[in-house]
Amino acid sequence: MTRLLSIELRRSATLGAALLIALTGAIVLHATAGRWSAGWLALAMTEREYLAFLAPLAMAAGAWQSYREHRANVAELFAAAPLPRPRRVVPILVTTGLGVVAAYLLAFLAAAPRIVGTARYLPATVLVVVAVGLVAMTASVWLGLAVGRLIPALATAPALAVTGFALLVFVPHALPDGGVAAAFSPSMGMSMFSDYDTVAGGVSLAQALWTGAVAVAALVLFAVADRRFAPAALVPLVIGAVVTALLVPTGDAYDRGRLDPVAQEPVCTADTPRVCVSRAHEGLLPEVAAKARNALELLPTESVTEAHEDTTTLFPPTSPAPRADTALMEITVGADGRLAHPGRLEPAVLTGVFTGPAHCGDIRNFPVATAAAYWLLDREPAAGPDGLEFDDPEAVEMWKGLKALEPAEARARVADVHRAAQRCRDTAGLLSGSAS
Repeated sequence: MTRLLSIELRRSATLGAALLIALTGAIVLHATAGRWSAGWLALAMTEREYLAFLAPLAMAAGAWQSYREHRANVAELFAAAPLPRPRRVVPILVTTGLGVVAAYLLAFLAAAPRIVGTARYLPATVLVVVAVGLVAMTASVWLGLAVGRLIPALATAPALAVTGFALLVFVPHALPDGGVAAAFSPSMGMSMFSDYDTVAGGVSLAQALWTGAVAVAALVLFAVADRRFAPAALVPLVIGAVVTALLVPTGDAYDRGRLDPVAQEPVCTADTPRVCVSRAHEGLLPEVAAKARNALELLPTESVTEAHEDTTTLFPPTSPAPRADTALMEITVGADGRLAHPGRLEPAVLTGVFTGPAHCGDIRNFPVATAAAYWLLDREPAAGPDGLEFDDPEAVEMWKGLKALEPAEARARVADVHRAAQRCRDTAGLLSGSAS
């Protein structure tokens, strides 16, 4: 069997197709590194989302392989050989399957060096998400082989690629529920709304069942010698569709399963002042700790003694419990896997303290908080990579007013802003001394 596989590998288009798929996957992943640089699960989920491109390529590769055999007129030769049909079809199924599996893994490995030095959190879900992707790629190339055998034409491969892309991207949107859509299209449900997103085990199981059913159907369709038995391929599809629809989580269960609470757990420094980041960002703790501590030391009072990452999420809605002695900070990972815009962390921590807790609502005054924070940093609040995301003329005006005061008076006013913000009181006018 090893010799047959070696011969099949040399004579088929598997190697070329695998290289094309691997190269495409690597290019797309590197071009969008900011989407997955937060960690291993983000990388696995992003590559799964790009199955919308990679799976149609695998389909086209399978169809092209079947067309090459048809064009070479080897069907009659193979049929006349004294070998049972399984001995003739197994080598091509195995080589094409291994080819696309290797291509998918190579694309993943080509992207990994960007985050290998910073990504510490490696849940078992990563392996599951990648494994489902491998099953989907195998099913895709086998489906291409089957369709190419049924319609051995030059246009079959490109037509199948376009059709496969449309099926994977557009058809799932017609389904009523996110869980069902994700189950029947392994590229769906992989978009990340936060660095704590995951794929629930029930969703992965449903995806594996459906893609496995497609693989079995394609195998039957490709392997049957008499085309009159081709409708037998519908059996695994029907069974797979029914079981998948029954097992996949839907509604609230699907939404809850999108969040990984372990990724949100705090990982903290051993010494004080304590700085904590989420487990998903554990590799950034040394870089974050130094900047967060510097910000805490600048505060005019000693009431804030810790800095924690803000692990708030919108889908599903979660937020850490507010604490008067803790400053919250938002961690954003750059395309290189390290802290994005590191110069913004200190002013962001201080601005958050002077803004007050989120439950204060509309009473929070961001220009006042910005002016106070940048006065402590002795920097003008200006837009840029290490500053504000956009210009804030009002904050600049108040900052200039503080700079014109005696340092002791300015520091007293900044302390008043801090105390008022923590009590959800209006801070307008406190920096200018005009508060009522």
